[in-house]
Amino acid sequence: MTVEIRPMRVDDLSRVAELSAQLGYPVSRNHLEDRFSRLVDAGHSLLVAQSEGRVIGWIHVHLQLLLESEPHAEIGALVVEASARRHGAGRVLVLEAERWSRQHGIERLRVRSNITRHEAHLFYPSLGFTTTKTQHNYELRLA
Repeated sequence: MTVEIRPMRVDDLSRVAELSAQLGYPVSRNHLEDRFSRLVDAGHSLLVAQSEGRVIGWIHVHLQLLLESEPHAEIGALVVEASARRHGAGRVLVLEAERWSRQHGIERLRVRSNITRHEAHLFYPSLGFTTTKTQHNYELRLA
């Protein structure tokens, strides 16, 4: 499978929504459009992987600037269509995230993965990622 990586465009958002739903994060195109417009020029990289002209995956990587630790980049999301997994698209997307991070002077790339994502827990170490901690995530609803 030949995979090409390019910047995400507004006309990709319907497909991005479909892929997000495959991962268990359903979102409307309208919500994506609003989020996309705020992220595209704000220290975020939004890329798609396509094969034979069809979007088969996407990645969102962004800078994390925190007072208490060195700046790092974080993969906010990585989704590859179920039928296209294990053909290199995820690997190429992560390599692009690494390149983008280095281009921004960042020396560390992080990713968080839900404990239920068993395939991801094999995938990321195969790319050289190491587990640095286990944590709980808490949320407070404000509305």
